[in-house]
Amino acid sequence: MSQPIYKLVDDLPTGGLTVMALKALDFIIPGQWQNLVGFDNTIRTITRETDPALVKQIGERAVTLFNDKSQGYQQALWLYETVDSASGLLGTAALANRIGQDTFLSFLQNFTPKPEKAQSIDLGVKLVTEIVAFCQINGIPGDSVGDFLAAIVDYSGEALMRMAALVCFDGIIPLGPTFAEQALNTLTGTSPTELDNNPTFKGVKDLIPGNNPAGKLGFITDSFAATRGWMETFVSSHGITRDKLLGNLRGVIEFTDDKADYVGALLDMNVKYYRHTGIQTLARRLVERAVAEI
Repeated sequence: MSQPIYKLVDDLPTGGLTVMALKALDFIIPGQWQNLVGFDNTIRTITRETDPALVKQIGERAVTLFNDKSQGYQQALWLYETVDSASGLLGTAALANRIGQDTFLSFLQNFTPKPEKAQSIDLGVKLVTEIVAFCQINGIPGDSVGDFLAAIVDYSGEALMRMAALVCFDGIIPLGPTFAEQALNTLTGTSPTELDNNPTFKGVKDLIPGNNPAGKLGFITDSFAATRGWMETFVSSHGITRDKLLGNLRGVIEFTDDKADYVGALLDMNVKYYRHTGIQTLARRLVERAVAEI
């Protein structure tokens, strides 16, 4: 079993690159995300409860729910943690490829995936990770894309911030304003073998619906196509541009204008937003359910 949920929430950082990068997106969804840390503090904030005995009772019920392996909470945590870790490996490879393009170390391109293709697959896999984790938390089959699409319009707080980070850090920054179209075209032209070689996919493929790489690729592509409209509307309705994002990220990650193409890979390597906001989502859902059950 993973660490206890109370320790995971207690250990969430109040600063560092991940928190700074997420705060840099506050201009998109002002005030939506508060970096809620600490298990007791999370219970008190969500429930507005001040009675120590009741806070303790809620916490104990939340821990029991998390520890119950028949529920999907631990698998959702595994997805959030693993996709961040695997994406970091991809970021390292993408950065090496970019360095190979820009320097005398051109041989690096022979050993690393082309950044645009790798980033497109990474985006698709991360989106599907969100869908499967959503299904795990809500106790519904992992291929319930329709339920996810119905729910995402009501996303708020840390869940909405996670999707904002997905669109910005894994979409617009590495792939540009037409990221959704580009990623979907890439996924459509990807072979099952290419997918199977992608580091992010390798990390989480066991929980992605599909009997084999071809089936999993079909699920990823179909899911991305179904969610494309939400992503494009999110970008247009919030006036998000790559220049605005890069401007807000200055001070979080050091880069010069001629090295802006490196930022996507650096974010993959250093910003663990899926794990951070995923733990916050799990804590919120566990506390809400615990309150309803006691």
